[in-house]
Amino acid sequence: MTATSYPNRDASLAPRDTASPARRITGVLRITAGLLVVVAVTSQITDQVLNGAFQPTRYFSYFTVLSSLINIAVLVAGGVIALRWRRDAGMFTAVRMSTVAYAAVTAVVYHLLLRNLPSDGFVGITWPGDLLHVWIPIFIVLDWLFAPGRPALGWGRVWYAISFPIVWVAFTLVRGVVTGWYPYPFLDPDAPEGPVSVIAYIVAISLFIIAIACIAIAVSRVGPSVLAERDRKRDERDERERAERERDVLERLQGSRRTGSGGR
Repeated sequence: MTATSYPNRDASLAPRDTASPARRITGVLRITAGLLVVVAVTSQITDQVLNGAFQPTRYFSYFTVLSSLINIAVLVAGGVIALRWRRDAGMFTAVRMSTVAYAAVTAVVYHLLLRNLPSDGFVGITWPGDLLHVWIPIFIVLDWLFAPGRPALGWGRVWYAISFPIVWVAFTLVRGVVTGWYPYPFLDPDAPEGPVSVIAYIVAISLFIIAIACIAIAVSRVGPSVLAERDRKRDERDERERAERERDVLERLQGSRRTGSGGR
């Protein structure tokens, strides 16, 4: 693998040239956002530890926290990729699409169902929560809409977005039956609303995630896909021009050698 090749076997997604200035700016922004998530999560943990309120098995059970850990990996990896290469690979773009869906559901559920709930435990510093529930989701959505280098996704990739939430909610419900604790009140079947309400919330949120994933895929197939096709044609043109230049150089070298041989 050369310094400018992309670490992916799909040749159609492997740019032959390095990242554009816009891609490099995107890379810096992504890495910065990823580091901010690291700072926010670390600050929350530190604050809870210092106040004797940190319970790891509960803290790392929240969907927001787990999706934030995914965001760290995707933002930093996406930043490095954007700094070095012109386009993202399809598989990585599908993972990014999933984080868009998680970001949207995190922000919407927080504002509609959780923001005004009274706390039943430790109340720590608030800015990390605002960052994770508001500002990072906004950045992730804007990054999807406007960042260059995103290939078009097939509709089958929508299941990337729903797979993790299905596993998470299954684990959460089973654990809740065993321990009696649920990270979010709308998932508690023993609440006054009952298990029917839990099922309704799960179905509604699942449909919302699928809808956001479909919208994200549709966005990838309109507009930016035209830019991706333009980049592909530019790559092909550059490759042809490079091959022609190399052929001209070889022909001149062969011509000079024949001239030299004739002179002797």
